[in-house]
Amino acid sequence: MNHKPEPDTTLDPAPWSASPPRGAQLHGGAPTEQLQMFATPQTTRTTDDYWTPAWLFDALGLTFDLDVACPPEGPPHTPCKAFYTQADNGLTQPWYGRVWMNPPFSNTNPWAQKFAHHANGLALTVVGKSKWCDTFFATADAMLLLPQSMKFDQGGIFLPTALWAYGKDNADALRNSKIGRVR
Repeated sequence: MNHKPEPDTTLDPAPWSASPPRGAQLHGGAPTEQLQMFATPQTTRTTDDYWTPAWLFDALGLTFDLDVACPPEGPPHTPCKAFYTQADNGLTQPWYGRVWMNPPFSNTNPWAQKFAHHANGLALTVVGKSKWCDTFFATADAMLLLPQSMKFDQGGIFLPTALWAYGKDNADALRNSKIGRVR
């Protein structure tokens, strides 16, 4: 499959089209001059908090350079070298290397657009009728529908979910994971 989507000129300009905020840093330092995605910092779990279970990462056998949508306390299971939390606002930060993305399911569109353009990593998303999902179907190198019985750390979810791979090594890891049938 082709993993370089054509730019969609019908969409609003993406927040990542401009250079990243000056002074923005990876988690570990306070970002400066950062656009805020949410009005208040996250202090409790929300309905968007569906953290990926450890068994999934064990099955994939990958280490990620960056988790772009990490829980506030840091990655509970994600084998990653760096991460962005809600406070860092991963949408406005630069993405690099192999990315892990489990975005807020209530607003997947901007995350999915940026992920498809980055085109290197694995994404765990809900599946539904949406333009971004059509883009993933057309451009991802591999895709796996997860079983309805899959449980996140916080429990099950009523929506179907999938893993999407961009990049040959990521697609191979998904195929070799034995999680399910890869398309």
